[in-house]
Amino acid sequence: MKIFDTLKKKKVDFIPQKKDEARIYVCGITPYDYTHIGHARSYVFFDSLRRYLKYRGYKVIYVQNFTDIDDKIINRSKKEGISWKELADKYIDAYWKDIRRLGVIDPDVSPKVSEHINEIVGAVEKLLEKGYAYRISDGIYFDVSKFKD
Repeated sequence: MKIFDTLKKKKVDFIPQKKDEARIYVCGITPYDYTHIGHARSYVFFDSLRRYLKYRGYKVIYVQNFTDIDDKIINRSKKEGISWKELADKYIDAYWKDIRRLGVIDPDVSPKVSEHINEIVGAVEKLLEKGYAYRISDGIYFDVSKFKD
């Protein structure tokens, strides 16, 4: 099987890191509103890939996160007069209902950003220490000039 490698900008043979095991990580929704057809297209695609890999005999570990805390969520929650968590949970619940209606299999793991803030802060601190990120008045940014190509 060939897949498109966005880093190499070409199709490459699919060679898993571990024999007979395929790992898929897919960015999930930012739950500040209902899901849309673009979300559905992505998750139906990865569900199809997962099913195909299982059919081919791979053990598949499928992870899809939820970015359940960010500026869009905070701003929308203020507008609706509810907490950011209530807002995110409302749209995550709606997401599960919608995606299951399409027959998409639930991920093996669905981490939420809000549950991993300490790890994220640690990763950003390491990027700063190694010179791969920089701080300015409105935030911390990855220095794209440090990444070849």
